[in-house]
Amino acid sequence: MVNGFDAARLGSLPERERKLIERRQALLGPSYRLFYETPVHVVRAEGVWLFGPDGEAYLDAYNNVPSVGHCHPHVVKAIASQAAELNTHTRYLGEQVLDYSERLLSTFPDELDRVMYTCTGSEAVDLALRLSRYHTGGTGIIITDNAYHGVTAAAAEISPSLGPNLPLGPHVMTVSAPDARCAHGHDAGAALAKDVAMAIAHMRRRGIVPAAFIADSIFSTDGIFSDPAGFLKPVADLLRREGILYIADEVQPGFGRLGSHMWGFQRHGITPDITVLGKPMGNGMPIAAVVTKSDIQERFGQDIRYFNTFGANNVSIAAASAVLDVIDDERLMENAKAVGDHLHAGLVRLQERFPVIGDVRGTGLFLGVEFVRDEHGHEPDGAAALWVVNALRERRVLISASGKNGNVLKIRPPLPFSRDNADLFLDTLEVVLSERRRGA
Repeated sequence: MVNGFDAARLGSLPERERKLIERRQALLGPSYRLFYETPVHVVRAEGVWLFGPDGEAYLDAYNNVPSVGHCHPHVVKAIASQAAELNTHTRYLGEQVLDYSERLLSTFPDELDRVMYTCTGSEAVDLALRLSRYHTGGTGIIITDNAYHGVTAAAAEISPSLGPNLPLGPHVMTVSAPDARCAHGHDAGAALAKDVAMAIAHMRRRGIVPAAFIADSIFSTDGIFSDPAGFLKPVADLLRREGILYIADEVQPGFGRLGSHMWGFQRHGITPDITVLGKPMGNGMPIAAVVTKSDIQERFGQDIRYFNTFGANNVSIAAASAVLDVIDDERLMENAKAVGDHLHAGLVRLQERFPVIGDVRGTGLFLGVEFVRDEHGHEPDGAAALWVVNALRERRVLISASGKNGNVLKIRPPLPFSRDNADLFLDTLEVVLSERRRGA
């Protein structure tokens, strides 16, 4: 795992944290991984800050799950009020889930007019795959080569970023992420469409009927690719011609994070067939969703009973509704645009001073900083990125890394992140890069 704690360092940690990790290992086992060379111990949070047991404050420039800020009082109040009134499932009549569904669907293109609820983004991806396979009669799924889409059996089979010990599904094919610098004479969109066309042909030659292409609309784990806006349109047009569904994974880029639109796919001027939502939807409460076209959901719904006991429970719907309130009332999408532009410009200035930064990319409050060994050859330097991530952690600024080589800083703070927060991040990063250059 990129930026994972190495258990061999356990003996070097303070006694309190060492004992906590020993208990984790005994109770939870080795699958539960921690971030950073020195794991972060937190006991409370507020806004864009996490706090340790001794009151130390960490600037959170990484967590997208508390999309409107940790412990936002409006969301907390909505959760508490609803929990004191009613919390049950969708097999009883009630207006709450309908009111929220109308409000959520109003943020999507008209064609996307049905919503199905789950508890997690992984479950939403799993359901989206079921819908696409039932609608098309196919089994083939096309993904990017370092994608992450979840942890259920079906979602893990299309998540190569989980590592080589977890095989991809037999009907899954990968294509390269849309890096404009590696497009071999084409623009990024044309190059991606060409690769997807080859994957489709490869599947059909082997008797596999393609069902869907699925992509995270910001390519979070591939290394963060957002530009030029519109580069996904050639792929969407190809899939429509071929009768293959486009699934937009909006778990990470959605809910206004990219600044210009509510949903990442909208930056590219496309309408997918299915969209999956997840973690930020309820600011950490267990709620996620599949938003799709009615013709895709209709036959599936008639033929196959779908129910999720905890999906769209009253408390989670209350949290999700409160999240939309905060995004609107605090103009958080506009904030993502303004602060994201400010942060991006500051990162570009650092790139001009530090040749180890090969590229700055992303949009809104989802940015990537690529580290390279050679500023001309763009050879990835995952070790440098990891060093910076851990040096920032030691200065109580939290981010992580992304990309197949782990060489891209992944900057993805809660949406209330301010210009002052951005300046603190930039100043701290400048100090860290200066120290690295001096060999400190």
